Amino acid sequence: MAPWTPQPAGLQEILQTIHESTTTSATVQRNITEKLNHFTRAPEYVAYLAYILSAMTQEEDRIRTIAGYLLKNNARLILSAPVDVAEFVKSAVLTAFNDTSIMIRNAASQDIVAFLGVLEPRNWPECLQHLVLALDSPDFDLQEAAFNALEKACEDYPRKMDVDINGTRPLDFMIPKFLTLSEHPSAKMRSHAVACLSYFVPINCQSLFVHIDAFIACLFKRASDDEPSVRRHVCQALVLLLAARPEKLMPEMSNVAQYMLYSTKDKNENVALEACEFWLTFAEDQELAPYLHPLLDQVAPTLLDCMVYGEDDLLWLDGDAEEDNAAVPDKETDIKPRHYGGKSHGFERDANGAETSEPSKPRIGAYGQELLDSDEEDYDEFDDDDFADEMTTEWNLRKCAAAALDVLAVRFSGDLLKVLLGPLKEKLWSNDWLQRESGILALGAMAEGCIEAIEPHLPTLVPYLINTLNDSKPLVRSITCWTLGRYASWCTQPRSEEHKNQYFIPTMEGLLRMVLDNNKRVQEAGCSAFATLEEDAGDELAPYLEPVLRNLVVAFEKYQHKNMLILYDAVGTLADAVGRSLQNSLYVDILMPPLTGRWAKLKDDDDDLIPLLECLASVTIAMGPAFLPYAGPVFERCNNIIHSSLLQYQQYQQNPELDEPDKSFLVVALDLLSGLIQGLGMALEPLIANSQPNLLSLLTVCLKHPQAPVRQSAYALVGDLAMSCFALLRPAMPGIMQELILQLDPEPKFEFVSASNNAAWSVGEVALRYGRDDLEFQQWVNPLISRLIPILLHPKAPRSLHENAAVSIGRIGLMHPTLVAPHLPEFSQAWCQALYEIRDNEEKDSAFRGLCTLVQTNPAGIAKSLLWFCNSIIRWNQPSGELNQMFQTLLTGFKQHDEAGWAAQVATFPPIIQERLAARYGV
Repeated sequence: MAPWTPQPAGLQEILQTIHESTTTSATVQRNITEKLNHFTRAPEYVAYLAYILSAMTQEEDRIRTIAGYLLKNNARLILSAPVDVAEFVKSAVLTAFNDTSIMIRNAASQDIVAFLGVLEPRNWPECLQHLVLALDSPDFDLQEAAFNALEKACEDYPRKMDVDINGTRPLDFMIPKFLTLSEHPSAKMRSHAVACLSYFVPINCQSLFVHIDAFIACLFKRASDDEPSVRRHVCQALVLLLAARPEKLMPEMSNVAQYMLYSTKDKNENVALEACEFWLTFAEDQELAPYLHPLLDQVAPTLLDCMVYGEDDLLWLDGDAEEDNAAVPDKETDIKPRHYGGKSHGFERDANGAETSEPSKPRIGAYGQELLDSDEEDYDEFDDDDFADEMTTEWNLRKCAAAALDVLAVRFSGDLLKVLLGPLKEKLWSNDWLQRESGILALGAMAEGCIEAIEPHLPTLVPYLINTLNDSKPLVRSITCWTLGRYASWCTQPRSEEHKNQYFIPTMEGLLRMVLDNNKRVQEAGCSAFATLEEDAGDELAPYLEPVLRNLVVAFEKYQHKNMLILYDAVGTLADAVGRSLQNSLYVDILMPPLTGRWAKLKDDDDDLIPLLECLASVTIAMGPAFLPYAGPVFERCNNIIHSSLLQYQQYQQNPELDEPDKSFLVVALDLLSGLIQGLGMALEPLIANSQPNLLSLLTVCLKHPQAPVRQSAYALVGDLAMSCFALLRPAMPGIMQELILQLDPEPKFEFVSASNNAAWSVGEVALRYGRDDLEFQQWVNPLISRLIPILLHPKAPRSLHENAAVSIGRIGLMHPTLVAPHLPEFSQAWCQALYEIRDNEEKDSAFRGLCTLVQTNPAGIAKSLLWFCNSIIRWNQPSGELNQMFQTLLTGFKQHDEAGWAAQVATFPPIIQERLAARYGV
């Protein structure tokens, strides 16, 4: 086969475009991007780029380098390229890798890493060979370049490197080679060697573990290397070993621990940070707690010292740290993109079932960074990303130390406080503001784990913190806000009038003052901490609503762009917390003008509309009928946003070259309509009836939307419409039900769970509203039940889906007992297991009345699950009068039907069930 060669015309066109791409005009840039995207359709495009990079030495290095970067970005195209094109690209990139120009070599090196990843080493073994041979080259630059490429490949896709190629494993000879090179006279080479070796630890690579002792010996040898980057990789490797193979480190733990303590204090921040990660990893592994416990008295004070701001941090924070900057507009780059997930319907469980409340909204996360989407980042997981997002710096030593202290507090609680009490007091009462600030951070970091041990000290600490809100340093005020937020639940406990006057009211007043601080960073921390206080205080805030609202309204005038988004969240949380107390016309008159003012300024496609709509959804539910004067424009705008979003999506489906539209507008508009309907119910009838296009036809389209969060919010809206204004929903039910039945999937993909959840919940709400034996609903009973039962019985379906399916089966059974009762033996045990831990509420009550109706209709159906049925009955704390009577009638009936059989069966029940059945129902 003849080797590939370029066509002059094609080459000229691509070269010309690359030359033009160095221009700065935005219009030209746009045309170029379109042109370059157009080129990607040509099967030979990557070969032209490789040719320019490797062979066109008459061109400037800059032009050839751009070709190299375009090649890297389009590496995937090699998979669909003709054979001659692919072969040419592979050899051209290796040629460029040997170029005399360092720019060209660097570009080629990045191309190699990209192509090795796409093709995988098994399909390009000669490249691996080329790189490994270059490690022995007399030319040091080439040696280093090859090792640099290998390190990136080992880091990016270690599993692809760990393969068998024609009966040999490249790593079997590469790993001993890396071990030898860890002794290389050049620090760069030693650093690459240790790094490459460490990346194979997490994947349990056998080629490395054969040499594990030599590897650990190599780490100890390099531990005192003069070069910080080598020491950093040693620390990193020890962290990875601790996570993957702790048993290999435990015999050496006293040496490793001393080395890591020493390295945590290293002058080089990168080394200290990697060493600090060791303590975070150590603390996270519960099984290693016995090994960590004896080290607490050394580790905890070391971490405490790492939490003081370093000089670099303060340089980064310059603007935030010193001045009154409230009037300085934000840079758009400071504002992180938000991901908006819709609302999901779940249940609260009793103390023995894990969940008891809705997950709290994201705020300023641990140690002062903002967490914008709590759905994706569970703070307890201590994922580095959780802390990586402080307004200014990346993940750093201070945050890592605080995160490690946080996990240590959860792990060792009072024992940790014993060790730190002395050093903490010293810091908190130090004259150096940096020491004070770090002590306050530590106090906040320990709040969750050490709360019981710290509680006796809170009557001293909380007034100290409230007083520190007057500190002249903005960084001290802002961390104090965060720490007060961490203790908000203690401050807000309704223990006594005295507790309220000494702690709750001063904390609330102090944080409100910080909401209006003249420093943006303090405003942000104050507003976030105040939102946490609102959540914990709930209705306790109701008597103070007027001053709270007046302060928040001043913030609407004062805040710049970024803090405004946090202010919306604080207002929405306040509405959730105080609920119907917000209906007072005085409060409506204070709060609504600034919100409608913001609302009027924002266009339908402005991203800031999203958090505002989210905030309004909470406000409308809380204000209820008092919101009616504002409902018309809000309803109409939501309807328009839904309509235009659906049209945009339709255009995108017809032309996939367009960017996929942002679903967030659609989701928040649906959620705000849910809020309006919960707050105003049938008062919305004229708006729904006259909507153009009709809301219910738009809703039916949303139920089929390919994006799960849209379906999720659409099903929530169906359920809310059923509850508050069923008469308006009913005409659209045949179309809705068709989609709804399809959405009930026993094993939904992870991202579809919430949509299935809301669909399962809304079915039950709809069934109740149709009423007993309704003919229209009857046609759907069998299709629904035949999907809900498999969900309930599916071992892998999430718990929330089991619960929603069970409630809906119960409610459908309540309304159509004769159709559902024959299925009772099939699902009764799973049904009782799904619901016995849920807190008493109206939904659970109607579901259980349904189950009892089914048992009355088909008593034999419960025979095999009698133990589970009785267990779920005695788990009720306060069933409604009607439900309690149903329990009594059924249990008495069972006993009277066959006294001896009943007595024999009850005798096999656990004692607690026997006692409660006898005490409550006399059976």
